[in-house]
Parts: sequence; structure tokens; C-alpha cells
Amino acid sequence: MRRFSFCASVALAIGAFAGVAQAQFKNGGQAVELRLPTLSQRAISTQRIGLTDITINYCRPLVGGREIWGKAVPYGQPWRSGANENTTISFTDDVSVEGHALPAGTYGLHTIPAADQWTIIFSKNSTSWGSFSYDQKEDALRVTVKPHAAEFTEALAYSFDDPKPDSVAVTLRWEKVAVPFRVSADVNAIVLRSIQNQLRNTGGFSWAGYDEAANWLLDTNSNLDQAMKWEDRSIQIEERFENLLGKSQILEAQGKTQEAAALKTKAFDAASGIQLHSYGRGLQFQKKQEEGFAIFRVNVKKHPNEWYSHGELARMASAKGDFETASKEMKLALATAPDIAKPGIERMIGRLEKKEDINP
Repeated sequence: MRRFSFCASVALAIGAFAGVAQAQFKNGGQAVELRLPTLSQRAISTQRIGLTDITINYCRPLVGGREIWGKAVPYGQPWRSGANENTTISFTDDVSVEGHALPAGTYGLHTIPAADQWTIIFSKNSTSWGSFSYDQKEDALRVTVKPHAAEFTEALAYSFDDPKPDSVAVTLRWEKVAVPFRVSADVNAIVLRSIQNQLRNTGGFSWAGYDEAANWLLDTNSNLDQAMKWEDRSIQIEERFENLLGKSQILEAQGKTQEAAALKTKAFDAASGIQLHSYGRGLQFQKKQEEGFAIFRVNVKKHPNEWYSHGELARMASAKGDFETASKEMKLALATAPDIAKPGIERMIGRLEKKEDINP
């Protein structure tokens, strides 16, 4: 009984100082020995930037009819930015927060609210209860941001807003206030390190791994010499349409147009009809329709009687407004196409009969 009395009094004390967490029991206490449901429910929010995961683990207090800002959550004092244990935020790679560097890791997320400016705190201590033992000496980073008015939110929530290829705004929302702070990652550097590590594993034993690595560098227009080394390694493992084409595109990006053209011809000679068709369609989707049609003409010459070649002839006729020829060719495509392609072809025939262009 003495132990129960001690635990009960501790629970009551925690409840009294838990602030916006509110009490778990009607007597005002919190459970300290057992894992029981809490009023402020646990939530986890995650967002990926490139290959970097941002994860927030927190409890969601309710407004519950209270006056929150400046009352339940006092201004000018460290706050746990949630309820119960530390709200934590973790980053799988080094990031920048509002332009300030922060190493990878898990941090206690605290804030100091004010009417017109908030301080966001990333503490190296992420295992405490609330902000009651918060120590500024343990700060890894502090930044200041501006809150803004928002639609009413009953249960505190963290969201990821305005995503960009290399950044996202992490936003705390509660009552009628939203507090965003932007997290950025050096995506290209992180991905390059990841690729290098992956090529030391199973990805480095196939032509596809090196080809994908080279294509990523080509797409980011970075380190083309390394891209060429990886593409050459891919070709050494197995010479294919994909890596020959990739090498020709790297040569083109390096300004070696004659070498690029010769290698592209070699790639087309090695390609299957479906590969050429997919490449031509890809050019169309990149708004390079005439280049795509040039690939279609090569494919029609090499594979004149295939269903996809009839489809290519239909697309070229459609672009000229010759819907009668386009419809005829698409019906020839339908006759020999695989079952998986037939519904799409039938829809295109319907569009052509209405004199609608089926490109891109």
C-alpha cells in the first residue's frame, strides 16, 4: 500500500505539471507504472526529401475549449511542442533548418512561443518528459520563425507543406495558429553517396545498376566523367540498347556530337521494336514530338508488320490531321496487339473517329 500511495502521488504531481497534456485520470493524475491510453494520442509523421527521411514522433493534445496561446501554453517559456514525453524529430541525413546546418540524428523538439515570433529548438536530449528538465546547454540548434493564423485544429498536428525536390516546410498546427520551419537537404550529394554504397552491394553486379547510376548523373547534369565510367562498366558487363543509348546521351552532353550520333545508331540497331517504341513515346512525353516521330520511322522500317508499328503510323497520321489513315492503322494494331494493350487502343480508335488527335 505504501508503494501504491507513492506512485499515486507521483502521478498526481505529474498531472499537475503536465500543462497542456491534461490529466489521464479523473483525479488529475497520470499513469507511471502501466501503459494505458492517454488523452493526447500518439502520432508519427514522416516525409522524405530525396533519400532523407524526416520523422516526428509526438502526442496530440486537444484544445478542449481552452485558451491555448499565452494561457495553457505560456509565452516566453520552453514548451514540449506536443504532450507527454519529448516530441522528437529525426533526420536520416545531415540537413539545414532555416538555412542552419543540423547533423543527422534524433532531437527533442521544443519551442518558445510568442505572439509574433517562435523559437524552434532542437535538443540533443530526446528522452525526457516534456520540457520540465529542458537545458539550453543541450541545444544542437535554435532558429526563429514567424507564426501565422490558420484554420482551427482541435488536435495538435504536424504536417509537411510546400514540398520541393530538396526541401519541405514542417508545420506545427494547433488551435488557430500554424508555425512552419523549412528543412532542406543536399539531395545530390546524399544520393551520390548512396549510389556509391549501393554499387558496392548487389547493384554493382548488374549492367542495370551502373546504367541507372550513370543516368542519374546525366539527369542532374553533374559529374559526367563519372557517369561515363559507370556507363562503360555497364556495357562491359552486358552491352545493351539501354546502356549504349545512355553512353550516347552522355557524349552528347559533353559536346561530342559525332561520337554520340554514331553510338546512338549502334544502340538503335541493338534495340527491340518495343524498346524503340517506348523510347519514341518517351520523347513525345518530353514534348519532343518530331524526335519521337523520327524514332517511329526507324521502327516502322525495321518492324513494318508489328502492332506497335501500326500504332506509330497512326500517331504520325493523327498529328497531320489525317484521321482516316490514323483510324485504319490503329485498327490494324488492334488486330494483333496483346490483350493488355487492346483497351487503350480501342479508346484511341474512338477518339480518332471523333477526329481527336491521339498524341502525345
